[in-house]
Amino acid sequence: MIEPSLALYGEAYARVDQHLEELLEQTGVQYCLLVDRKGFVLSHKEALWAPRPPALDSVATLVASNAAATAALANMLGERTFSEQTHQGENGTLYVESVGDHALLTLIFDSSVALGKVKVYARKSIEKVGAILDEIAEMPQPELGADFSQGAVSLLDDLLG
Repeated sequence: MIEPSLALYGEAYARVDQHLEELLEQTGVQYCLLVDRKGFVLSHKEALWAPRPPALDSVATLVASNAAATAALANMLGERTFSEQTHQGENGTLYVESVGDHALLTLIFDSSVALGKVKVYARKSIEKVGAILDEIAEMPQPELGADFSQGAVSLLDDLLG
C-alpha cells in the first residue's frame, strides 16, 4: 500500500493549516491544498463562498503526476527542477509551486484573482510551511516493536472478545 511521504499531524498540522488559512484569506483563492509528491492531500482549505470543490484526491494525484513529468522535462533541459506551474483556462487557474522537496502547494482560483498577487503570497507561505515540513522530515520515525504489536492484539482481543 502506498502511504504519504510525510505524516502531518498534531501541532505541525495545526501550524500548516493556519498558514494555508491565512493564504486563502490574503489571496482570495477558492481552494488551497498541500499535496505530497506521491499525490496525497496533506492539508487543504477552501473558501466559504467557493462552489462545490472538485474531487481533491483526484486533483492531488494529477498535480503530483504532472509535477513528476515536469521534473523529467526540467532534467532533460539541464535544470534541477521547475519550481512552479501555472495552468490557465478561460474561467480559472491552477497554480502549483514546490515546497522544497517535500510537497506541492496547489491553489485553484477564478479569473477575478490576480496571478501576481497569488505568487507573492504563496512564496511567503511556502517559506513558513517549508520550515515546518523540514522539521517533520528531520524527526526520527517511531519504531514499533513486538511489544507494541502484542499489546495491540491483546487490546483488540479484549475489546472484541
